[in-house]
Amino acid sequence: MSQPLLASLFDAAERLPLTVSQLTASIRGELEKRFASVWVEGEISNFRAHVSGHWYFTLKDEFAQLRAACYRSSNQRIRFRPEDGLQMRARGRVSVYEAKGEYQLIVDSLEPVGAGALQLAFEQTRARLQAEGLFATELKRAIPIFPRRIGVVTSPSGAAIRDIINVISRRTRSVHLMFAPARVQGEGAASEIARAIRLLNEHHASASYDRGIDVILVGRGGGSAEDLWAFNEEVVARAIRASAIPVISAVGHETDFTIADFAADLRAPTPSAAAELVAAHEEQLCAQLESLIASLSRSLRFRVAAERAQVQELTYSRGFDEVRGQLRAAKSAMDTADHRLRALIASSLQTAMRRLDNAAHALAPGYLRERVAIGRARFDALRHAQNAAVNSRLETASKEFSLAAAALDAMSPLRVLERGYAIAQNERGQIVREADAVSAGDKLRLRLWKGALDCRVESANEN
Repeated sequence: MSQPLLASLFDAAERLPLTVSQLTASIRGELEKRFASVWVEGEISNFRAHVSGHWYFTLKDEFAQLRAACYRSSNQRIRFRPEDGLQMRARGRVSVYEAKGEYQLIVDSLEPVGAGALQLAFEQTRARLQAEGLFATELKRAIPIFPRRIGVVTSPSGAAIRDIINVISRRTRSVHLMFAPARVQGEGAASEIARAIRLLNEHHASASYDRGIDVILVGRGGGSAEDLWAFNEEVVARAIRASAIPVISAVGHETDFTIADFAADLRAPTPSAAAELVAAHEEQLCAQLESLIASLSRSLRFRVAAERAQVQELTYSRGFDEVRGQLRAAKSAMDTADHRLRALIASSLQTAMRRLDNAAHALAPGYLRERVAIGRARFDALRHAQNAAVNSRLETASKEFSLAAAALDAMSPLRVLERGYAIAQNERGQIVREADAVSAGDKLRLRLWKGALDCRVESANEN
């Protein structure tokens, strides 16, 4: 039979079918070759962060949607966290998820459309930490007015540490600095800043009272948003809040705000301003103290002179005569009360002595012996009466017991057996009362007055 016309146009190799896996792998290869790097803009929906750290979501516009995956190795470099409804621009390659035969975008980087990535990450971090209560006002601690030892966390090569040292050395000679160097920008800078804060806290916990740290300055000089980003990291904010020492944040210029500023106990616009806050000007303070001492001395002299004049004026007033009269009346009343009190005490003593004499008479040996003899006689009489009553009761009870025992003995089955009667029991122990209850050959036990007999029935006679 001849082959169909269309089948004759192809050779055998071309007619060999592909498996689904082979076809899907071919499509994947062509897609990845054709769309090795593309930019796609759309709205994020169905965002899901897997426990493995990978992100899965959908990019969509008004007419279509595209599944997307951003693996952990890529999303670790993304500073913000995607959310449903955000308009994003994604860069990646188009591939095929062969298990379901679906094509998807493997995302390497994400950029928000409109607000910058850093600004979006800043807003997200601030909102999340604020919702936790990390920026609550009641958590803020007061900064010491006269700190003796100040901890500083900043770069050892930056301008901030030089500014802080200059300001403090110019304004005071009694403050000591303890410097914990840390990188303040670049990859890993946030972890170094947090570690430096913890290091100063550990020193403070182990140091003696006079060598503890009173306040910590954390900051750096100005720079771009990218340069300042280490102070927007969550790890720095949590380290500041966990510090047992009050923390002042001084990052960038006066217009720069970071997450560290919100977490700290106090924000300073610049590192130099932070140094001025914690280092009082000693000469100025001394001048103010001298001025206050002089003012207080003058006030005290004026007050003493005024009080002395008032006392002299009062000594010549009629009020003193009235006071002397009141004192005389009070003394007379006190004398009267003293006389009455003495009389009352004497009367109370006499009454107590009479009661003591009566008690002594009642406790005299002769009186006590007489009372004991009377008590012993009453006790002996009561004991004899009790013994007589007990003996009488025992005799009556014994007679009653003897009568009851005799009556019980007369009714005992053993007394009947003693007269020559016997009790017959079958093999089950049941008492046999009638002859028709047994048959010839049955075994019986006859209970006598003394002992028992095992018998066998030869015949049963009802008469």
